Amino acid sequence: MHKIFKIVAAVLSLIGIISLVRIISAGDEAIKTGGEDGLFEPMAWIGYITLGITVAFVLIFVLKNLFTNTSGLKNTLIGVGAFVAVLVISYAVSGSDLPIEYKNGDTIATPGESTMVGAGLVAFYILLAVAAITMIFSGVKKVISK
Repeated sequence: MHKIFKIVAAVLSLIGIISLVRIISAGDEAIKTGGEDGLFEPMAWIGYITLGITVAFVLIFVLKNLFTNTSGLKNTLIGVGAFVAVLVISYAVSGSDLPIEYKNGDTIATPGESTMVGAGLVAFYILLAVAAITMIFSGVKKVISK
């Protein structure tokens, strides 16, 4: 399996290097025009493939580890439940604004979109506060224990 990973990594790296050389040799004008002749597509596909492979392997190994380590599964489910609770609370406390017309166009946000944006901001603030409190508590605990 390790040899297969090395071969796939080498092939993707080689294709990426060839694409990079093509982009650099095309010159500034071709880059400024956006590479209309398919200059950037191979490099983009290499990125998509690499991202897909990485996400697939991370998911496979995380799920494998969760189901082989039941205590880890319990802790993970508690963490996911807490995160879902934060999202539900954020959605419940965020209200919708009146329809807003954005300055960059004629787009008008619906009340549902406004509520979702508000919920995202509230969730961010809650998680930021929890992280800050956790770091402060951890630092104080280390100082006290010394």
